[in-house]
Amino acid sequence: MKQIVECVPNFSEGRRPQVVDAILAAITAVPGITLFDHHSDADHNRTVVTFVGEPEPVERAAFAAIRRAAQLIDLSQHRGGHPRIGATDVVPFVPISGVTTEDCVAMARRLGARVGKELNIPVYLYEAAATQPSRVNLEDVRRGQYEGLKAEIETNPDRAPDFGPAKLGPAGATVIGARPFLIAFNVYLNTEDVEIAKSIAKAVRHSSGGLRYVKAMGLMVEGKAQVSMNLTDFRQTPLARVVELVRREAAQHGVSIVRTELVGLAPQAVLTDAAQWYLQLAGLQPDQILENRLGEGEARLAPLAFLDATAAGTPTPGGGSVAALAGALAAALTTMVARLTVGKPRYVEVETRMRDAITQAEQLRARLTAAIDADSAAFDVVVTAKKLPQGTGDEKSARQAAIQAAMLHAAEVPLDVARAGLQVLELAQVVAQAGSAPSATDAAVAAWMARAAVESAGLNVRVNAAALTDQDQARVLLEELRGLRQRASKSADQALAAAEQRARLQ
Repeated sequence: MKQIVECVPNFSEGRRPQVVDAILAAITAVPGITLFDHHSDADHNRTVVTFVGEPEPVERAAFAAIRRAAQLIDLSQHRGGHPRIGATDVVPFVPISGVTTEDCVAMARRLGARVGKELNIPVYLYEAAATQPSRVNLEDVRRGQYEGLKAEIETNPDRAPDFGPAKLGPAGATVIGARPFLIAFNVYLNTEDVEIAKSIAKAVRHSSGGLRYVKAMGLMVEGKAQVSMNLTDFRQTPLARVVELVRREAAQHGVSIVRTELVGLAPQAVLTDAAQWYLQLAGLQPDQILENRLGEGEARLAPLAFLDATAAGTPTPGGGSVAALAGALAAALTTMVARLTVGKPRYVEVETRMRDAITQAEQLRARLTAAIDADSAAFDVVVTAKKLPQGTGDEKSARQAAIQAAMLHAAEVPLDVARAGLQVLELAQVVAQAGSAPSATDAAVAAWMARAAVESAGLNVRVNAAALTDQDQARVLLEELRGLRQRASKSADQALAAAEQRARLQ
């Protein structure tokens, strides 16, 4: 099972799009990261970001985001409706597949130590990563907000951070931890009286006698009173039950719900459970939902969907994504040939080599598959950077810096595809020379596809490197690409020659 971790950092900025875009660029600059969502709220003055990937790149992307936010956000100047103590206020890691809560705790502690040491930012660990019971709940760690913590952190031992200095700078402090999936959900009321929202929040939240696994507060957002909530275990306390309690409490005050809002992402089960409750579908089965049935054929439909998306006449997915797909297909074919070799008496002498090839090819297939989306995301960051305002001198400078950072990332993603493509090609050479002879032509196809990945990804490296103003940086990228292409040419010739000889092609 592939290891997937979700990270949902919250940043104390929801009014300056250029700052949010710069933070997003720092996240997506890390290969292997898929940005799922970001939600900014001007009244809260806060942005919630959702991205996923394997543990190591997720940890690196979280650090990059914290560093960028610290450069751009000054908490002493920040004002907003949402409680906060840091530029990067909270960074939770959520286990999705192939990882445990304990793995995410280890990530949180490694990241916390690095942030404290390298960025000089105080770090508090919370939820499953907490080092003391008083810090399990985020609201306890954030008590008094930035201003209150600044007054206490240097003198109150109870407020000493887990990592970093006992002193707040402009970036404030950051809370890092590991937790289960959380649903962020807001309810808007048809009143401007925020005290009503606060009263309802008090009735709903568990800490003041309400529903278990619900945290809530009342705020003013977009001129309406809002009940802002976090559901920490939607299986134990379903969303429909929460909404109905809010509705009844609102009626006691003579107001009603105008609309609701989901912040970020939610599992399908959250909405299915709500629909089942409201529609009174007591006997609803998962396979009665069309998308669930379609999902059974996902492996067959996914390639067709990608082809349709590529042909749609939109900029993405484009050549870079296709290059990554070519590399992933080459890795899959290489794995196939190696698996057809393992266990055959005729090839017992090369079985260890074939097992090693399977392990490496599967790792490369996952890496190249992630790059399919990463390439499209990199292009989107370039487009976003070019749309930044340029009315003032500072705005022009910020826009140019964002464009250059985006172009560098847009060159680095296909360069990593070329690196991975070469590694697949070298494995294809191994299985072509020593693997199952009846599958030699499959190994040859893998070699051709892997070389296509190197060459086609290289085109994107070259065009994006040409847009960089830092010529030294561009030169480094192009020199590495040149070496990769030379090695790929040699390896492909050897793989194809071996395959032709073993398959006795004329």
